[in-house]
Amino acid sequence: MASMSSTLATALCLCCIAVGASAEAPDAATTVRPAPPEAAQPAPTAPPNPLPAPVTTSHAINPPGRALRFKAIAGAIRLSEAQTGAPLADVAYVAFVLDGGDAAKRPVTFAINGGPGASSAWLNLGAMGPWRLPLEAAPASPSAPAALIENADTWLDFTDLVFIDPPGTGYSRILAKGDEARRQLYSVSGDIDALAVAIRKWITANNRLSSPKFIVGESYGGFRGPKLARRLQDGEGVGIRGLVLISPVLDFSWFESANNPLTYVTRLPSQAAAVRKLDATDGRSALADVEAYAEGPYLLDLLRGERDPAALARMSEKVAGFTGLDPAFVRRLGGRLDSASFARERGRDEGKIASAYDARVSGFDPQPHAASSDYSDPVLDAVKTPLASAMADLTARRLNWPIEARYEILNESVAPQWEWGGHGRSRSEALTDLKRAMAIDPQLRVLIVHGATDEVTPYFASKLLIDQVPTFGDPDRLRLRVYGGGHMVYFQDKSRAALREDAKNLIEGR
Repeated sequence: MASMSSTLATALCLCCIAVGASAEAPDAATTVRPAPPEAAQPAPTAPPNPLPAPVTTSHAINPPGRALRFKAIAGAIRLSEAQTGAPLADVAYVAFVLDGGDAAKRPVTFAINGGPGASSAWLNLGAMGPWRLPLEAAPASPSAPAALIENADTWLDFTDLVFIDPPGTGYSRILAKGDEARRQLYSVSGDIDALAVAIRKWITANNRLSSPKFIVGESYGGFRGPKLARRLQDGEGVGIRGLVLISPVLDFSWFESANNPLTYVTRLPSQAAAVRKLDATDGRSALADVEAYAEGPYLLDLLRGERDPAALARMSEKVAGFTGLDPAFVRRLGGRLDSASFARERGRDEGKIASAYDARVSGFDPQPHAASSDYSDPVLDAVKTPLASAMADLTARRLNWPIEARYEILNESVAPQWEWGGHGRSRSEALTDLKRAMAIDPQLRVLIVHGATDEVTPYFASKLLIDQVPTFGDPDRLRLRVYGGGHMVYFQDKSRAALREDAKNLIEGR
């Protein structure tokens, strides 16, 4: 197969299966496009299981101090092979467009999650959309009610929102037969090509070529963000005004190399933040001592190595002091406290184990006396079930777009199949793309957001990487904000509100 950029056709998704009317949504949404009568239903199309045509509904919410009336569009964008027109994939999306806005001036923001294999429901129902699933309680529960509430922290009043599910996530699906299309779409380059084409198609179909455009990416979506900005600019004729990268991976080598001392340096502040139970909006305010030690004496002693007894003694004492662990235990680890050992040792006496996604949150260890444990993360695995149920209910009832399939909130079959470009995940990085995108466009601004107690993508890694980026004429073009909370930083009320305000400032150019 040729590269995805040359094989995706420009036509919009024109699925032929109609959507019948569903029961009235809880907020009495009105369907703009009525369903055709039963006799007018067309025959199924090939290939099997394409997604139905887009449906537009009208809604209103009343968060504190403002009333928002808007259209919701649930649909899919067809990606096709350019030369033959053969369908490759249907990329599902949910868009929210404020009524009465000037399309030429109104910003539009495209939101993509990570994984690979995660759907956009995390950002939609957790942070940005007009409705959200209350997830403040800790520990979370898979059996928690999936009832949505109005989101007081929605971004909709200052930008239209388009939530995109890459192929294999949400309701998006690969239509091409055989493995060739799947191998291309499940790759770093093919994924970026497909998402760039989907974004360009949505912009063109909705007459938004003149709108200021922004990208929000979470986790691996933050890895996608800089690459998407470059691909849209270079290959699709679409300029991106700003990026909001939430808990991003900018360079995998800083997270995964067992022989890289920086992996321990970057996690120590987040481990200390969990012990100190930090939940303030400015998550770094109480961590200055840990940061100074981590990037100074700790790094120097790590470089001296395990053969230096004095260095090992210093590291063991200091790391134990910051994390509350037994110095003898830290010494056995060579002063190198990995996230798995930290998660288990803190709660071992209680038979509990901490989440890698928010080290403040612990759950019961199913094998508390075993040398190692295979356990479900008490944050990630606890919230994905109610999120999936809530998203399926939203699209089917409130948005009138029912799909005969499971909503893939986190498709765990995608990541093992991911093609990293021949050099493996540990050598993949997006910092080069970020530098190049900022260098060529002096208007591009970037906000990087982290939760202080996230060990999956610790904030201190982004801090040290940002320090390697030139100022490009204005150091405020690239900013780091650290809030209380973990990887899904928006699960915490104060942090979700702070994220909204910081994003609003970026999008409004302040």
